[in-house]
Amino acid sequence: MDIFIQQLINGLIVGSIYALIALGYTMVYGIMQLINFAHGEIVMIGAMVTITCINLLLDLGVQLPGPLLLLAGLLMAIPVSMLLGFTIERVAYRPLRRAPRLAPLITAIGLSIVLQQLAMLIWGRNYRPFPSILPTKVHDFYGAAITDLQIAIFILAFLLMGGLFFLIERTKLGRAMRATSQNPDVAGLMGVNINTVISMTFVIGSALGAVAGVMVAANYDQAHAYMGFMIGLKAFTAAVLGGIGNLAGAVVGGILLGLIESLGSGYLGDLTGGFLGSNYKDIFAFVVLIAVLIFRPSGLMGERVAERA
Repeated sequence: MDIFIQQLINGLIVGSIYALIALGYTMVYGIMQLINFAHGEIVMIGAMVTITCINLLLDLGVQLPGPLLLLAGLLMAIPVSMLLGFTIERVAYRPLRRAPRLAPLITAIGLSIVLQQLAMLIWGRNYRPFPSILPTKVHDFYGAAITDLQIAIFILAFLLMGGLFFLIERTKLGRAMRATSQNPDVAGLMGVNINTVISMTFVIGSALGAVAGVMVAANYDQAHAYMGFMIGLKAFTAAVLGGIGNLAGAVVGGILLGLIESLGSGYLGDLTGGFLGSNYKDIFAFVVLIAVLIFRPSGLMGERVAERA
């Protein structure tokens, strides 16, 4: 039972991160019908900028508690990621808004590769360790271990998701985003500034991605220039699993994917003598993606809708 609880905890932590990143995918798709494959690289850049800023502060001899150093790094990474998301939308996607769908898709993949290569030029190909500034206290939970950091990741992820749901459902910007998602042409006739709404969607998604990138780096104690590719694909899988374009579906899909990955790698690893253990955990995400696309292309919470006029 303690092994099951441990895998359950691990799955919830990783799943909450997947859900946070998946929200960026699903918001952009809901409004533009576009898969922003460069979103994973924004997650990576958020992590790398934060690590760089923390190391710089430590090299300068700044004496601050670990959480405050992390907050200082985040306060640098979030604006950088938001500016990057805004620039990507303005420069790469806006000119292709009326183009055939294949054009922005190819552009998104190209942007992902460009950002990955730029990150390699800036930070190199080597893994960059996350600074040891956070508490490492371990708590026992029915025989399973959970750290203060994992608890903080889980709570912060759901607070951010709750804040996003409040913004979408209760604010003027949220109403404009929902109207644009339904029909951008009609929303524009009703006085909604479509360009601003779309730009803000990218900016908000990029901010969430930056925080998620720091969570990934802190949870695994490292980051690297090509981490965004795999984490982005998994978050995309989570969005498809829940129903891409559906915010609640992105959260459900992320949590489910994290649990499937953790429980699958844990128990199949035992059953196969370690052959399908943690080293092969990535295959579960893509098995889930293939199964969803075959049996329920609209996702668990998605609806089959007609093409937008």
